[in-house]
Amino acid sequence: MAQKVLEALSKKFGDAITHTETQHGDEIAFVKRDKLIEVAMFLRDDPKMAFDAPVFVTCIDRMGNAPESDMRFHVCYQLRSHTLRHRLRLKIEVTEDDPSLPSLAQLWPAFDWQERETYDMYGIKFEGHHDLRRIYLYEEFVGYPLRKDYPKDKRQPLVRRRGEAKVVGR
Repeated sequence: MAQKVLEALSKKFGDAITHTETQHGDEIAFVKRDKLIEVAMFLRDDPKMAFDAPVFVTCIDRMGNAPESDMRFHVCYQLRSHTLRHRLRLKIEVTEDDPSLPSLAQLWPAFDWQERETYDMYGIKFEGHHDLRRIYLYEEFVGYPLRKDYPKDKRQPLVRRRGEAKVVGR
């Protein structure tokens, strides 16, 4: 069934699906970022797709692995259909100079915090996200610790900005 999903995507969206592949039994569709919302809505809303279960969002830092490409990051969305019992991974390539793509949190609210985590750890900006801010690290933290070029021995003091009030409890 999953192969039929890839075929349907390629047929419906043409060159918006740059290529498809299978890795370790997982079906993967590479989607152009400007078509991501349209593809995601189709996957969620079309009864033959019925992707009703968002599983995870993450990022792959490809620095040093793909020197011929300027697409440093792959942002990955894993989707599952409980009713039709198939799964699919969407990968969107983004550059280091413009690490951004549309947010899917408005389509699948379960991606809300996972997009924030991906932003916090990799610096990927999710356009249209209603509350894109750090989720694990403090606001003054400099850099993105899961990027391959982040110095593993970098030390950062935990400080508030001068003049900020301390927030107590929530």
